[in-house]
Amino acid sequence: MNNKQPTRIVNLLFILTAFAIATFATSPGFGQGDSDGFEPIFNEENLDGWYAIKTYDPRSLSKLDDAAKAKRIADAKATTNEFWRVENGEIINDGKGPFLTSEKEYGDFELLIEYKTVALADSGIYLKATPQVQIWDYTDKNKFKLGADKGSGGLWNNPGGSAGKDPLVLADSPFGEWNRVKIQQIGSRTSVWLNDQQVVDHAIMANYWGKKNKLPLIAKGPIQLQTHGGQIKWRNIYARDLSSAEANKILASKNDKGFKSIFNGTDLTGWKGPLDNYEIIDNCIRCKKGKGGTIHTADEYDNFVARLEFKLPPGGNNGLAIRYPGQGDTAYQGMCELQVLDNTAKKFSKLDDRQYHGSAYGMAAAHRGYQRPVGEWNFQEVTVNGSKIRVELNGTVILNCDLSEASNFMADRPHPGKNRTSGYFGLAGHSDPVEFRNLEIKRLNN
Repeated sequence: MNNKQPTRIVNLLFILTAFAIATFATSPGFGQGDSDGFEPIFNEENLDGWYAIKTYDPRSLSKLDDAAKAKRIADAKATTNEFWRVENGEIINDGKGPFLTSEKEYGDFELLIEYKTVALADSGIYLKATPQVQIWDYTDKNKFKLGADKGSGGLWNNPGGSAGKDPLVLADSPFGEWNRVKIQQIGSRTSVWLNDQQVVDHAIMANYWGKKNKLPLIAKGPIQLQTHGGQIKWRNIYARDLSSAEANKILASKNDKGFKSIFNGTDLTGWKGPLDNYEIIDNCIRCKKGKGGTIHTADEYDNFVARLEFKLPPGGNNGLAIRYPGQGDTAYQGMCELQVLDNTAKKFSKLDDRQYHGSAYGMAAAHRGYQRPVGEWNFQEVTVNGSKIRVELNGTVILNCDLSEASNFMADRPHPGKNRTSGYFGLAGHSDPVEFRNLEIKRLNN
């Protein structure tokens, strides 16, 4: 008998165990946290940092004052352990009760989580307190008509046929095995990986709570773990906030084919207008303080998509000239001016809704609350197609309008330029040192 054999077996088991741990730590989306910026948001011992609460419109909680909000959360915490428990480093729920909710709220972030369900279970992951990344029994024939046979990971409350509604592939593990999920969300733009396969690719997550008023997803909110009809277990929960630089880089990398740069980063070659009123600083176009006037591209555009980054100083004001004729005030003579404005400035607190950032000036109001803090770079995409304009700011659509339906300007007089079908793209300039960079345009071939 070889007396060294037991030692070899022990060593082999040690090596295999170490390999398994290393594989988990380096598999796509499942780092151990510290090395790639993820931090655990479940301590594997208790539910500190979480509370269970009935599903709710997150805007209703945000309207409460601090004392009322703290009381509501405290009351929820008092009953959390009636429905949720921790065993062997796992969160367990038996299919009943309110949803487990993170105390921390998230804006642009990534989430790593594992789950395991029983047959016929139906669950989900709420993002910003909004349903949901779908989890269900993909073998349940009674739910095939709802799409269960397509698998988990889709954005269940997205409209039928829209991007993200159904997962791109069936990636569920067999019952009894753990499923690994990675979620990335920037604004409303959501990507999901299930067991290392991408099932949702940069789709806009619809706001279940905002269907009536067509409101976009809120800018910040908690993660919620849904319970619905059967036992589900959760473990290895990590999250990390994305910086504005990371978020902008991801947004710029998506659907980027066909764009052409309209600013070379060193001078204003290819631009016209009062160029002396602008300066080039660190590869950015900046309006000189106290100066202004509309500078614009030498080329005209009819239907197009424009992408750019902008950074506002406190109280900053500028604008994007859309189908500008080359002279006059673009807010009146062009198709429109899309506002570029510090919405948080006190001096702008009493503006008409149609004067805030992203709005088609004087004609259509954009949703507010989606700008990055003053001094940080914002990523914006503008689509102009016929009379329709769509503005996406930092991953959230803040304006989607048809200017043919905007009959009058704010002063109740006809807007002379709103029906223009072609013109220049430009920067309106309003005497403030607003900065722009990475300006690109793609023509739309209709």
